[in-house]
Amino acid sequence: MIRSLITAFQMYSRIPMPKIEWKPGNRRFSLCFFPFVGAVIGGLLMLWYLVVSRLGFGSFMFGAGAAALSVLVTGGIHLDGFCDTCDARASWGDRERRLEILSDSHIGAFAAIKLGIYLVLYTAAMSELFSASGAVSAACGHVLSRSLSGLAAVSFRSAKKEGTLYSFTSAADRKSTLFALSFTAALSCCAMLAVNLSAGLCGTAAAFVAMAYYRHMAYKEFGGITGDLAGWFLQICELSAAAAAAFAYRISEVI
Repeated sequence: MIRSLITAFQMYSRIPMPKIEWKPGNRRFSLCFFPFVGAVIGGLLMLWYLVVSRLGFGSFMFGAGAAALSVLVTGGIHLDGFCDTCDARASWGDRERRLEILSDSHIGAFAAIKLGIYLVLYTAAMSELFSASGAVSAACGHVLSRSLSGLAAVSFRSAKKEGTLYSFTSAADRKSTLFALSFTAALSCCAMLAVNLSAGLCGTAAAFVAMAYYRHMAYKEFGGITGDLAGWFLQICELSAAAAAAFAYRISEVI
């Protein structure tokens, strides 16, 4: 279990961890601990909110810092998948061509454009959550997105029998992983609902809608999921949840 925890943080974060051997036994429960990376980001996000509030900065500073925190902790691994997926989808090629583009480490024009748009939208959404309850909702969103991403990894069809994601899912204890990730997903949803009912409902609904679209898109365009597609989904899930919660907050204020 300890080795699985370390492996999860080694793979999905840039937090220093002890060096351990890369073998299936050490990845058996790694996906169970994937949401823990989100919990670390969420904790740092709450700390950032307290700093910004205490120093008297505005909502834009909070939103920009929130966007940067995720990249700093993860090293941009999920944004890399987001960019690769954007390039592959923009090619309008057949399934084999799209999978080939996913394996290309270079970034194309379409990915650069959509990455810029994504960061602007995410910063804007987080700026609208500049409150104690909004920060908590966003923090829980990081846990929820990783829980759903892990659930999809062990439940959805894989597009190919190789790659980083397949190395995790093939070695995973499926029953334990499904239980652990379902628990963390439910816990994060409950926390979001407890903080603010309307924002929590909208945020969690948006996350699950994003997951449903992820499955539809991945199966139709790629024949299944890959590590890059999983990164794309995680980023879309977090943006969707944050934007939906932000709209719910504003609508509740108007009403």
